[in-house]
Amino acid sequence: MKKDTENQFEVFNSLAQQKNNFYWTLDKPESTMSFGSTLTKKFPNLSILLIKGPLGAGKTTLVKGIAKSLGIQEPITSPTFPLSQHYPSGTPPLIHIDLYRINETLAANEFFLQEEEEAKSMGAIMVVEWPERLSLKLSDAWQLKLKYSDCKLARIVQIIPPLVRDNNFSTSSG
Repeated sequence: MKKDTENQFEVFNSLAQQKNNFYWTLDKPESTMSFGSTLTKKFPNLSILLIKGPLGAGKTTLVKGIAKSLGIQEPITSPTFPLSQHYPSGTPPLIHIDLYRINETLAANEFFLQEEEEAKSMGAIMVVEWPERLSLKLSDAWQLKLKYSDCKLARIVQIIPPLVRDNNFSTSSG
């Protein structure tokens, strides 16, 4: 009986440790870029990343770090107005989309699916800002939340792998 209790305790500690490892605090924009740079190394099976966070939280800054880790030399800009930016020179290539200006869910879904098809044909990583505009079930997507810390200077990052879902992070909630 004692052995079973010890095993349960070990499993609990492992899960608690794993959950804590998916939260980080970033104290400045350079930390956000650095975090993005290590993201593709830390999670090599990343193919779709959904980034959720308020305006100014550092979503595009994070993507700049991801692009750097993929060897992309060209400037990374927010695709708010063009809706998407393709960076074929990366290893792998990068497709960065921003759904902020698409208010209609069906239009956001259609645009996402077109870009996803292109990403698959290129073997690209796809990073999506404002995924809450979508109503699609994206079971293979990684999810990342960026939010302001209490002091407003730092950011708190949470990463949710495809098979670990937090009910507080869905593409259909704000």
